[in-house]
Amino acid sequence: MQSRRKLRFRLVVSFALFGFGLSALFAVAALNIRSRVEDQLVSNSLQNEVDNLNAQVRADPTRPPHFDIIKAWSWSERTIYKAPLNWQNLATGVHDITETDADGHTKRYKLAVERKGGVISFLRYDVSRDELGKRQLLISVIAAVFLFGLLSLAIGLWLSRKVLKPVTQLAQRLRDFRKAGKAEPLAANFADDEVGELALALDEYAARLTAMVERDREFNSDVSHELRTPLAVVASTTELLQGSPDLTPKLAERLKRIERASRQATELIEALLLLSRAERRGPTRGETTEVGKVAADVIESQRPQLRGKPVEIELAMNEPVSVNAPASVLSVALTNLIGNAIKYTLEGTVRVEVGKGRIEVIDTGPGIKPEDAERLFQRGVRGEGAGGSGAGLGLAIVRRLCDLYGWNVSMRPRGDANGAIASIVFD
Repeated sequence: MQSRRKLRFRLVVSFALFGFGLSALFAVAALNIRSRVEDQLVSNSLQNEVDNLNAQVRADPTRPPHFDIIKAWSWSERTIYKAPLNWQNLATGVHDITETDADGHTKRYKLAVERKGGVISFLRYDVSRDELGKRQLLISVIAAVFLFGLLSLAIGLWLSRKVLKPVTQLAQRLRDFRKAGKAEPLAANFADDEVGELALALDEYAARLTAMVERDREFNSDVSHELRTPLAVVASTTELLQGSPDLTPKLAERLKRIERASRQATELIEALLLLSRAERRGPTRGETTEVGKVAADVIESQRPQLRGKPVEIELAMNEPVSVNAPASVLSVALTNLIGNAIKYTLEGTVRVEVGKGRIEVIDTGPGIKPEDAERLFQRGVRGEGAGGSGAGLGLAIVRRLCDLYGWNVSMRPRGDANGAIASIVFD
């Protein structure tokens, strides 16, 4: 993951780096230009001086030349052997010489040579003073670069506080609104600039979003209310018919199926209403639900879905498990998990195991890929080979219900055979 950095921090660092880089670039350029210009000026001056020296010696050999920081020598072509060995073959011009004395000290100097009229003149200029000056200048420039860097940092801090003040205020108001859970208009607190336009856009978006949520809630409430009435009629009529004395066993079984379907529809409506309220924690109303009992009821209600397939449904109660949640919520979750297992299992068994704070639905169907296990809980995603007209919403509803009550729902392939294992961990 990328590390998060505040906008002000990034602005300060960018400004400081820009100031430091610009100062360093200017310093390097200044040192380079100074070095080049100085070298050119010294070389030109030495060349002129050695020309004059050569002319003086040729005009009056007895008159010694005088220089303050430059040493001069002149020899004829016959006496050039008296000159240092590394000077004797130098051509006319200015040369950079580096020598090491007997003590191991290295010295650098510029040597100007002029050969004219049988006279060979030399001017030596010690550049050690310039080297010391360059070092002092380099130290001064480095100190100036760091000083400008600190100044850029200070200016960046000040400018960031001034420039980002409206953005900081906007972010703080949004944080306060998030904590309070109630949004208030933002645009009235900001000027008519870019930040004000952003605040206005957020206000408009919040208004549209609030209106949409309210419409959804009202729609869910209205639909649930309208559906409960016919379901109540179906349930009461079924109950009356079941009390008829001339009821045949086959008709009684069909009425029982109608009763279970009516109850499942009612439970599903309650679960969907629960999800539409956008609560952080599902209400329990003090209910304690036996997981095994709900699982047995769901299995019985799903048996008609077998439709003659060679599939056996088993319930294994390893130990009792209870949860603090309405039975309708657990029933909706198990109906989807067990119903999916029956749908995808063409032959074999669907085994439901209860114990150790969990419930598992194990089938012998085609199974799932490990990388697809988490994706199946997304809306609109269906497993491979799914038939029928399902919309791929069942497992998404199960995930939302489990998240509401702090349960962990997951899917995984069976390790030793075909099939999949769906589990809900309550602890």
